[in-house]
Amino acid sequence: MRAAEQWRAIQEGLDPGWDEVSLTFVAEDRRAGEAAAGVLGPLGAGRHGNTLRLTVSRRGGEPEKLANLLGHLDRKRVWGTLELTGSTVTTETPAAAAAPVQPIRAASLAGAWDDAVADLPPGWSDVLCELELDSTDFVARAALLGSPLNPARVHGRAALRFRASDGIGYGTSRGMARRCLERMDAEGITGTVRVLEGVANVENVGTQGPVWRVAGRSV
Repeated sequence: MRAAEQWRAIQEGLDPGWDEVSLTFVAEDRRAGEAAAGVLGPLGAGRHGNTLRLTVSRRGGEPEKLANLLGHLDRKRVWGTLELTGSTVTTETPAAAAAPVQPIRAASLAGAWDDAVADLPPGWSDVLCELELDSTDFVARAALLGSPLNPARVHGRAALRFRASDGIGYGTSRGMARRCLERMDAEGITGTVRVLEGVANVENVGTQGPVWRVAGRSV
């Protein structure tokens, strides 16, 4: 399971009134540990060997920041296991707990696309991408604004998948992909973009490009 998905699963199991959690991320090997330390450094992660320890507060947008950083780990293909080691629950009065919280503005979808492309190896030609939206209310409008991407709905989730190419591959061009995401940004649609699969340094001979199979279906 990808690191960002592990964090979502941990959040779903937390007490609704959680205030702070302690986590460990155990990387698969030393190189992955070094990479993970570099990515998770902004959250003050401490490292011992391949194990990183960090504490995340519910305040200040730290859960969203961790989700974004773990998504970056996934895009860099830095694999490991994220585990919950402790948590605290808030003791605020009901009136204080009900106080409105200012939303944290997420990075733009176009910016997330730039980050995802920047992590790809030189010579990449085809990628299978996923746009995970922050609300099901965004799905229909995002599909319309992203129609040049020929997006496919992910069953049971507020997410769309699409293919993109860098010249010789099969899929929407990287420039048009970015333009579609810019249109979504302009309408306040938020979410995350990540590359699920990709190929590089290939030549398409007698074919339009690679075929990936997801849940038994060709995409």
